Amino acid sequence: MAPAARLERIDTLRGIAVFGILLVNVWAMVHGASSYRYGVQAAAAPLFDQLVILLTAAFAEAKFYPIFSFLFGAGFALQTRSLWRALGDWAGAKALYRRRLGWLLGCGLAHGFLVWFGDILAAYAVTGFLVLGLAGSRLRTVRTCLRWLLVGNLGLLFIVLLPTLGLDGADLRAEINLALADMATYTTGGWPEAFALRARDYAVSLFGMLFIVPELALLFLLGVMAVRLGYLTRPARHRAFWRKVQRIGLGVGLPVNLLWGFVALGDARAPQAAGAAGWAMAVALPWFGPLLAAGYVATVMLARRAGLARWLAPVGRMALSNYLMQSVLGVALLQGVGLGLGARLPYAGLFMYCLCVMALQAGWSHWWLARHAQGPVEALWRRHTMAGIGRRP
Repeated sequence: MAPAARLERIDTLRGIAVFGILLVNVWAMVHGASSYRYGVQAAAAPLFDQLVILLTAAFAEAKFYPIFSFLFGAGFALQTRSLWRALGDWAGAKALYRRRLGWLLGCGLAHGFLVWFGDILAAYAVTGFLVLGLAGSRLRTVRTCLRWLLVGNLGLLFIVLLPTLGLDGADLRAEINLALADMATYTTGGWPEAFALRARDYAVSLFGMLFIVPELALLFLLGVMAVRLGYLTRPARHRAFWRKVQRIGLGVGLPVNLLWGFVALGDARAPQAAGAAGWAMAVALPWFGPLLAAGYVATVMLARRAGLARWLAPVGRMALSNYLMQSVLGVALLQGVGLGLGARLPYAGLFMYCLCVMALQAGWSHWWLARHAQGPVEALWRRHTMAGIGRRP
């Protein structure tokens, strides 16, 4: 398999992840940061509206940010090695990559406070700073860090899980009312109200980094390992490995995540009836979701036809530009500071909105990359990273 074809699969995965993230983020753009991601659905909601919640929760929620994180780690491995080859030493490569992460952190913070409280870029940057010392490390060192992160994430899961076991659905009225109020502010409020709520929600999100960064670091290092061992860069040599991942990821992940889809639908239709089992499953979703995500990745790695790659790879090459574009469109079209469509669109309408954005971004990505080497934001990112460097990798 030629190098360009190998990297095209990685870009295809990025494109899938960007579109999958949109399917999940659109709900928070409308409903805010409440734990009721899918809002409160009427008892007589149309069947298609119910299916949208079920399928989004089962097949998209907590499946695509793990893929994005995994690929961020893969990109880290590829880019730092490229910088090392160009500069001749790991210290220079790390310094240049640190500059790259600094730009990403600034972009993420601005994005989070000014546009979309659900920003993930700042968390990726922090994770990158934490694992940067592993650039060029021996595989044994990376494996050791992975083992410790696995143990730490399991411990963190139980710490977060235990308080949910005593929750009673009857005590959730205040949270439900707050969720409805937040939705009204985002979809009908003006700039001052929306900005204040966004700043509050993003501040809470930044605090939540304490819990998400360990998981991101685990996924990040799995991506590093996948590149170092050739699983991503030479998939044809590792088809047996990817078949095993596919069997486990789809065989175990599909039924468990389908169950989560029914739980999420039940919570949206009768939020006050939410029980401890549902809350416990929601807390454990960061483990169930990536399992199915691994099945998705394996399926792409095993695919022999290039049709999907030709359509999605340009979207993945412009992943950062497309991710930020989704946020800007969400504010302009769904929230009250723009057209406020989020207050009027039914659940099925939000799904159709996502499909329209995907079609727009696929066409735009193909058009842009036919004329430019990179996406617009990617070009700015590279320009900042390489500023003052005479020799570019």
